[in-house]
Amino acid sequence: MNFKKNKKLIIIATICLATLAAQTFAKDDHDHDSKAKNLKVLPKDMSMQEIHDVMRVYSKSLGVHCDFCHVNHEVEGQKPKMDFAADDKPEKEIARDMIRMVEGINKNYISKMGDHTLTPVMCVTCHNGRVKPINSVDSLMKM
Repeated sequence: MNFKKNKKLIIIATICLATLAAQTFAKDDHDHDSKAKNLKVLPKDMSMQEIHDVMRVYSKSLGVHCDFCHVNHEVEGQKPKMDFAADDKPEKEIARDMIRMVEGINKNYISKMGDHTLTPVMCVTCHNGRVKPINSVDSLMKM
């Protein structure tokens, strides 16, 4: 008798856990499909996955995390909530200017040099994993 009762509890618990897991994954998928807000330099039709991929490259190129440019609302006892749309941090506008600069260098200079083997300029070209770009030969000696 106890076995039948335990079996029913196990089945009910399994169904509840499966339902909860399905809702969690559905919510996560929905969040990735939503559109980004306040894109001023990146194309507005980029998918969230494309934006995450680009942001990972920026992050690695400068050796920083998301909260370097984006507002991180920390509430005690809760997971921090990033406000990616907010323009509160000056680093975000500097990043936008740098993105425009890199696009300009690639469009107006690199692409017009006639040498199609040249690698386009990227953030890592100057930053090399540092917040401040390396800007002199002497900087190379300190590495």
